[in-house]
Amino acid sequence: MIFYDCSTAPNPRRARMFLAEKGLAPETHDISIAKGEQLSAAFRAVNPGATIPVLVTDAGTVLTENLGIAAYLEAYQPEPALMGRTADEKGLVLMWNSIVEQQGGAPIAETLRNTHPAFQDRAIPGPDNYAQLPELAERGVARTARFIDMLEERLSQSPYLAGEDFTLADISAFVFVEFARVVKLRIPEDNSATLAWHAAIKARPSAQL
Repeated sequence: MIFYDCSTAPNPRRARMFLAEKGLAPETHDISIAKGEQLSAAFRAVNPGATIPVLVTDAGTVLTENLGIAAYLEAYQPEPALMGRTADEKGLVLMWNSIVEQQGGAPIAETLRNTHPAFQDRAIPGPDNYAQLPELAERGVARTARFIDMLEERLSQSPYLAGEDFTLADISAFVFVEFARVVKLRIPEDNSATLAWHAAIKARPSAQL
């Protein structure tokens, strides 16, 4: 396997944590978004979509989305199970991972990419340029705050998002919660369930990567 990473971006960190939880350490290449290396001819020969992370499997298949990477790794290395064991668990993991991506990851990205000078005319990842829209950033801040409140509601009922066990959904949520600092949002001091959940994941070796 070959893993294309970016040490500063949230989506590659999700894949990096998943790999670490599986005890896998493939050949890794760090692609700097800050330097625009994802747009280079060399990288686009690997992924024409110019996005990171990318995992090239042992068979040479190129996987460019976190969910596809996770599904491959779960099949390649089933233990520890990070995507559920029973039919119900598998459904809950994918459901919560989707909720986290749509209600957490998307608005944080909208806020950052529509305000930060580094993303001028790069408001959407990929090979094409898109202008920043300040209105999306305003909406993104409100949506991110609602996402943080939603986590507290769920984690007040369950130790982890999809149930009793740490899963892919928790990796995604943890990474996005940490990355929310770029839009100046943190877990409120009153959100005790979320703070306890965050501390438990922060103590895992994979969270140090």
